Amino acid sequence: MSNNNQQSAADNPLLAEFLDQVKSEQVLWALQDKASKDWVVLSSINFEETDVMPVWSSEQRAKQHCIDEWQDYVPAQITVSDWLEFWIEDLNEDGIIIGVNWPVEGDCLELELGDFSQGIASIEDLA
Repeated sequence: MSNNNQQSAADNPLLAEFLDQVKSEQVLWALQDKASKDWVVLSSINFEETDVMPVWSSEQRAKQHCIDEWQDYVPAQITVSDWLEFWIEDLNEDGIIIGVNWPVEGDCLELELGDFSQGIASIEDLA
């Protein structure tokens, strides 16, 4: 799975910016339904028959999307350690890729789960 927007993940400036922002707080953000606690996962705009989970580097960025069809969702934090310990396996089983700092408008960077998670592992604070 590759496209023109996807260089080596390590060389991608959008991913580098995301990781830099996540590193200090050790938290990333996704949208979770207030009632059901389900997470936002939607069809990829770049890959057919592939689902993508958008994640953001800040609560504020995530909150911008809590409108229209996502008005019943709220930003929810996922710690870096939880991502690495619990999320990778579940998302991998479902074949889900990751949308990095999903913009309100325009193209989104979508990465393979492994590439994204390698970046997350590289900033994990083990202290």
